[in-house]
Amino acid sequence: MKAKELDHRFDAGEDVSGALDVAKAWRPNQAPKRVNVDFPTWMVESLDKEANRLGVTRQSIIKFWISERLAGRPA
Repeated sequence: MKAKELDHRFDAGEDVSGALDVAKAWRPNQAPKRVNVDFPTWMVESLDKEANRLGVTRQSIIKFWISERLAGRPA
């Protein structure tokens, strides 16, 4: 099926899920990329304390807080 036909069927409310190969689907700009950041000891200890309080990993809380700031939400 060509893209125009898929668009037309989708816009008409038809179920087009059978025409999609979800095994090959990907989300752009979502691939993980490793970065290294050096934090002072007091900051790591504070991050660990807050992560433990919330029941998440240090990495999770760092990613969540950074994503909030990048999305323009106030801290």
